[in-house]
Amino acid sequence: MPGKNYYKVLGVRPEADEAELKTAYRKLARMYHPDRNPGDKASEERFKEVSEAYTVLSDPEKRAHYDRFGVAPGAGGVSGPDGGFGTIFEDLFEGFFGGTERGRRGRARRGDHLRYDLEISLEEAAAGLETKIQIPRLESCETCGGTGAQAGSRPETCPSCRGQGQVRFSQGFLTVARPCPQCGGEGQIIKTPCKDCRGQGRQRKERLLKITIPSGVEDGNQLRVGGEGEGGLSGGPAGDLYVALHVREHELFVRHGNDLVCELPLSFPQAALGAEVEVPILGGKATLTVPPGTQPGQALRIRGKGMPHLRGRGHGDAVYQVVLEVPTKLTGRQRELLEEFRETSTGDSGPLLSSWVERMKKLFGS
Repeated sequence: MPGKNYYKVLGVRPEADEAELKTAYRKLARMYHPDRNPGDKASEERFKEVSEAYTVLSDPEKRAHYDRFGVAPGAGGVSGPDGGFGTIFEDLFEGFFGGTERGRRGRARRGDHLRYDLEISLEEAAAGLETKIQIPRLESCETCGGTGAQAGSRPETCPSCRGQGQVRFSQGFLTVARPCPQCGGEGQIIKTPCKDCRGQGRQRKERLLKITIPSGVEDGNQLRVGGEGEGGLSGGPAGDLYVALHVREHELFVRHGNDLVCELPLSFPQAALGAEVEVPILGGKATLTVPPGTQPGQALRIRGKGMPHLRGRGHGDAVYQVVLEVPTKLTGRQRELLEEFRETSTGDSGPLLSSWVERMKKLFGS
């Protein structure tokens, strides 16, 4: 007779792949695990059922047999309390109910990476610079070499877990692994700790580092300084230092890629007749030619006066966005001249005004 519908138990399609099976099992196992439902027999039975289904469907041979005959290989298809549920559960939920890391102190471990936030000016980002930063970090103890044990002694294998870092015990039908209470999951114990680091293997120190920032960096860029993070344990390598760069806002320029953009106020005569104006560039000033008939919003450029290309050649441009400044007060003579200009300009509209008038006529039919 056909057995249980394992696909229905896990809530997956018969053609579900390994990833779908694992996802479905994780979800259901979390929901019905006995640790989350103490004393709930129904949940325990449901957990057994989904574990049984996953045990069969996750094994290609057992799944093929099940798909062909409707039952798992053997009587009932899966083994009991010592038949593998604990191993499957540990593989799927490593670290969820106690973790599976073993022998951590006895194995060399890399130190943690560190991050340092450094603020620089736009000029410094353009030119590049060398600077020094003060880093607080944990460094391997020079006295004990990072072992945590006093000179002449060494860490010993934990007698409780025999160096595994964890102990196992049965909980219902499931075998559960927990960190060893005697060694704290380290796998080793230190009977004679180092006096300088008190058995930790590392000491907190301040380190002054010299770093080089290349020209052309942008806000948010990170520099990686290898081996300048926190010291490792048990002779493990140090982590890395990541310097996060923050470029201060400039009073005039806004960076767009490698171009530097700023506003350029012009008077009507300068824009209409053209002019030579003095403009800022990074590190100094330059002369910009304003051609006659320059329009508001037009972008004028000085080539090669922007930011340098990071890890490349050349520079971006300095870009000046034209802003037309209209005077708020006029002298009598200025008003007279402008009135005369207006009278002589009647019917002599430019392309922008002509286009705008034509669109108005088309829209309103007049």
